[in-house]
Amino acid sequence: MNTSIVVYGDVFVDYIAEDASNTSFRPYLGGATVNAAAGAARLGAPVSFITVTGSDETSEFVRAELEREGVDLTPSVIRPEKRVNGVYVHLTADHDRVFANYVNDTPDIQVTEDDLDIGTFSGASIFHMCSGTMFHPAALATTRRAVRLARQADTLVSYDANIRPLRWDSKEQCREVTVSFLGQADVVKVTEEELLFMMEAEVLEEGLERLAAYDIPAVLLTRGEGGTLAVIGGERFEVPAMHVEAVDTTGAGDAFTAGILCKIHQHGWPQDIVAWREIIRFGNRMGALCVTKPGALSAMPHAGEIDGLDC
Repeated sequence: MNTSIVVYGDVFVDYIAEDASNTSFRPYLGGATVNAAAGAARLGAPVSFITVTGSDETSEFVRAELEREGVDLTPSVIRPEKRVNGVYVHLTADHDRVFANYVNDTPDIQVTEDDLDIGTFSGASIFHMCSGTMFHPAALATTRRAVRLARQADTLVSYDANIRPLRWDSKEQCREVTVSFLGQADVVKVTEEELLFMMEAEVLEEGLERLAAYDIPAVLLTRGEGGTLAVIGGERFEVPAMHVEAVDTTGAGDAFTAGILCKIHQHGWPQDIVAWREIIRFGNRMGALCVTKPGALSAMPHAGEIDGLDC
């Protein structure tokens, strides 16, 4: 019996510009793994989240919001002196988002390897991570141990590349570390820009050819309104996006991931391309609905908003 989806990562408060002037900002609970975890929970999947928060008012707000979303924080840890990360998100005239500035007052306070328990992973359907914490040595070590525990528990591993070079000492370090996890994942979600960066490629075909060497069972390359390019068991196919009027693209990829995680939890590993198409179509619909509202988590669809929609 699969008990839950397990997600590991940092919590953020997203300060998102209210318009393209980027002069005033509104706070939202966010972070790629937070959005994926809460997004899957909104769809009815049981989700456990591994993170670290503090004892200040912002941390209390974050925990209350996650619990309100139905996310289980049992495997998380509280360090009183921890301060939750922040990120300022600017908007372009085309409603796209740009991560402009990170605020991280306590980078050395992380979930440690010793904080992890095999029981968290035992019976879980899938473990999901992204590269957001890997820039820190302690968090990197924790991520590697989490993957080992997931494998030990026969749990599937999902990896969202989620490249954010501003958080790293150098692009070279970012590339080396993020690439090192590719061969350990069953599902890799990546954008075209991230693929080209990681593979040091100039064009998509070159990037895909180099990525093939990692023998990843499922690669999902999201392209916004261009839909998703999937490479499953060496077979390549595209699933179109649902066309909507975009208000804010923040969190669209995380909504897509939430949909994929939820469907894999509900139905297990897809057995053929037909099943994969249906799951990816669902993820595309999640992403499309997310961009019709401002914010990331605040715009994440609930199960009732998905029913009856088609790409």
